[in-house]
Amino acid sequence: MRFLGGYPEAVLEQVRAVQAQGGLGRLLRSRYAAPHGLRTDRALHGFVTELKAEHMRRAPPLDKVLYDSKLQVVQHALGLHTQVARVQGSRLKASREIRIASVFKDAPLDFLRMIAVHELAHLKEREHDRAFYQLCESMEPRYHQLEFDVRLYLTHLEATGERLWSGEDGLVRSQAQPA
Repeated sequence: MRFLGGYPEAVLEQVRAVQAQGGLGRLLRSRYAAPHGLRTDRALHGFVTELKAEHMRRAPPLDKVLYDSKLQVVQHALGLHTQVARVQGSRLKASREIRIASVFKDAPLDFLRMIAVHELAHLKEREHDRAFYQLCESMEPRYHQLEFDVRLYLTHLEATGERLWSGEDGLVRSQAQPA
């Protein structure tokens, strides 16, 4: 339960009980029926750019937004916001990128939105402090619930290895179910 560290013991007991009955997957599927359709980096860039335009008009522009298969969810990196300074002639140019773990290509739109909001909030707030989380909540009022559900999904993935959604057909069939 490493993805749920920091939550109260009562919550962890509830999660353990549901997980013991094999119900985490069912619970998440009942809350989030289908994956998003944003399969390409270009579509992801458009989605994040729209969120930024809606909530953070004055924030600096993003140069890249893409899925990154090298981001390790195991190391708690669901997304990454980087700012790289490069010298171009006599000027200093800043490049801002958002990278989102590829495992979220086949996730519900709400999960992707939560991660995008989190990374966009880093454009204004570097640290995970009160101001940071208030900004996240202003962009996505259900931010904390979505973050918890993403953590539940990662717990499910770690325990079973079963992906719950697929971009091609909506749901991935469990290996135990006949095709």
